[in-house]
Amino acid sequence: MKMEYIKEIAPKLFLCDSPTGFSKNINEMLLNLLKDLGYQAKLTNKGNVKLFIEGKDHSKKIATSAHVDTLGLMVRSINGDGTLSVTNVGGPSIPTLDGEYCKIITRDNKIYTGTILCRSASVHVYEDAKSKPRDLDSMLVRIDEKVHSKEDVVKLGIENGDYIFIDPKTMITPSGFLKSRFIDDKGSVCAILGVLKELKDKGELPAYDTYVYFVNQEEVGHGAATTDNVDEFVTVDMGCVGKDLAGNEYEVSICAKDSGGPYSYELTTKLVNLAKENDIQYVVDIFPFYGSDIGAAWRSGVDCAGALIGPGVHASHGMERTHLDAIENTMKLLYLYLTSK
Repeated sequence: MKMEYIKEIAPKLFLCDSPTGFSKNINEMLLNLLKDLGYQAKLTNKGNVKLFIEGKDHSKKIATSAHVDTLGLMVRSINGDGTLSVTNVGGPSIPTLDGEYCKIITRDNKIYTGTILCRSASVHVYEDAKSKPRDLDSMLVRIDEKVHSKEDVVKLGIENGDYIFIDPKTMITPSGFLKSRFIDDKGSVCAILGVLKELKDKGELPAYDTYVYFVNQEEVGHGAATTDNVDEFVTVDMGCVGKDLAGNEYEVSICAKDSGGPYSYELTTKLVNLAKENDIQYVVDIFPFYGSDIGAAWRSGVDCAGALIGPGVHASHGMERTHLDAIENTMKLLYLYLTSK
């Protein structure tokens, strides 16, 4: 697997803001990246990037996906002192947002910077500065403009419903760790792009006709709800790390069951055997508080066998981290799945 390519594209993808529902910029970037690799993808009405690759065998159709949408915030209301109250987009870990830099984008594409803060922000002023719960009702955005009232903010063009982008703080360390918000699931987007590059570089076709989806709105539960009817669907999403789970930041996780129930037994077993037979570093795990694009596809009526793999990610929905080894192991397993009978 060509990990230099992953190092090249990861910062670009992570720094392109794409909270659920705001996918235009990331989709344009993906279409261009795919074009550079020699693929012609298209954009669906829902805002998903869809790619079809003709396989060697047309007897069945398979699919893979990763979601480009991330967690975020929106302006809930404008406060009388010129700060912003917020509502969540998806499920960010709210306490981890205290002190984070952000950007507010208006409907006419003006961008203002700001900081997400607890309402009791100063230990020199508020007795509960350290103890106040960090939840949505206690958080606000301080805008980096001279605003003192709601009217001042309105004059900037900021309105209720404007998106607030959270700074991902992306970096790749010399020791190979990818540190960033939103590795869930841009780490998997990188992995799929890396596999597509590998296929092109080797002049290899998938074993079967293959659909590849880069979906929006997974973080709110219906990302892959409008996919084509396929026989098998292996989605790529983050693996969980912590508590009694087997997952870690170096291996590919194969999920046997999440909050929606078990994944397809035979397809999951095929992935486990591919990993075993090819010395891929993997774990099989249960994800206790989790849903994926397979669940969305199943709920929308797609009649397919479904499975889930992905790089292990620590501190999901907060300040996340994985290692390039986990992305590489995910790429190896996905490549084998796509090219194996």
